[in-house]
Amino acid sequence: MAKDPVKAEQRLYLITPPVIEPAVFAEDLKKVLGAGDVACLQLRLKDGEQSASDNTFRRATEALLPVCHEYDVALLINDRPDLAIKFGADGVHVGQEDAPYEEARRILGPDRIVGVTCHDSRHLAMEAAEAGADYVAFGAFFATDTKQPKTRAEPDLIAWWADLMEVPCVAIGGITVENCPVLIEAGADFLAVSAGVWRHPEGPAEAVKAFNAAIAKHGRR
Repeated sequence: MAKDPVKAEQRLYLITPPVIEPAVFAEDLKKVLGAGDVACLQLRLKDGEQSASDNTFRRATEALLPVCHEYDVALLINDRPDLAIKFGADGVHVGQEDAPYEEARRILGPDRIVGVTCHDSRHLAMEAAEAGADYVAFGAFFATDTKQPKTRAEPDLIAWWADLMEVPCVAIGGITVENCPVLIEAGADFLAVSAGVWRHPEGPAEAVKAFNAAIAKHGRR
């Protein structure tokens, strides 16, 4: 995910499982990133509803950042702009209950990525875009057990945004190879996927191949 993503591209955006063993996951990640195009990896580590410890994020970042950069994939840390800058990540993803966009941008500076969760709100998305966010994230679009979604969004929200705005949008929430075409056709710039890749019955590498095939088939020409 470049700092200024090209609007014509539609790409996969991976989210880590909530609990990983960094050294083991790094080896798995090499196979996954080698299987097809991936824009970025969001490091989202949770113990229940609480974020993992700072040291857990440090260990994970140290293990995964070199792998991501080997494959030209941006590594974003969920919720914590302070850790993103401290550990040298490429950016941060912040929710509405996390650090405000302005604080995240102040901490990270102009050259790192700051993405913002906007749930199903056009107002929040427009505010984030006008403030300078690198992308806005809408969802959840489908049922998910990765986290308890606060809102449900519909594909027409993606279509509305894609028609009007240049800032890229990310679709998130319960996305699988089977249900993703409607979001791709609506114009989602990025598909944010966790369980749909890591729990894919044929394995995560095959999932990445399948998502890329779906984007090629249903995406912008």
